[in-house]
Amino acid sequence: MNDNEALNICKSIFKMIFNQDINWHLKDIYEKLAFDIKLPKEVVDATTSEVTYASSSNGSKYITNSNMEKVDLSDGWMLPYKKITSLDEILAIWDKVNLITTERVYDSINVAKSDTIYRCENVYASSDSSDSKNIIFCDSCHKCNNVLASQRSALCNYCIRTDDSSNCANSYNVVCSSKITNSFFIQDCSNLYECIFCSHISNKRFCIANMQFEENEYYEIKKAIITWILSS
Repeated sequence: MNDNEALNICKSIFKMIFNQDINWHLKDIYEKLAFDIKLPKEVVDATTSEVTYASSSNGSKYITNSNMEKVDLSDGWMLPYKKITSLDEILAIWDKVNLITTERVYDSINVAKSDTIYRCENVYASSDSSDSKNIIFCDSCHKCNNVLASQRSALCNYCIRTDDSSNCANSYNVVCSSKITNSFFIQDCSNLYECIFCSHISNKRFCIANMQFEENEYYEIKKAIITWILSS
């Protein structure tokens, strides 16, 4: 997964949700949408000095998962016995092997700048995710497809900034909600279709700010809201 591939996935997600093309760069998307998401940090492999990415950034020394496996297959990680005379000596020896493993990617395809990824395809700058495809700038997303700048969510498709939610589709900025479709700015709701700026309601269609609208009027307002979102 390279930057161009990631950007193209972002553009396809925007197109599906807003039915408009965007001309943002990948950096713009990160700064506007993923600024508050816990993503892997850029660190350096202590054995090769190559750049790598780690979900855990509280250590001082790192090694990529692939380089860790190379050592394991060649010399192994066990050290020969040595008589110890002080605690400082033990700590110095421990420091040689105490490397935090990075870019832990398992049974996955086309993954970049990510850590702790399981059974995924097309993943960019994401962490702790599984059984997903086409996820960019995500943390803790599971069984999701075409999801951008989202966290702690599952079973979502074509969503942007979906947090703590599940079973959402074609939606933007959904928090602590489930079964949300074609909706924007939803908080603590369930089973909504074509709703915007709604909180604490369920089983509704064509609502804006918790008010019921006629379908035609709703879509006219939605056009203006999309323009506002993409120009903000």
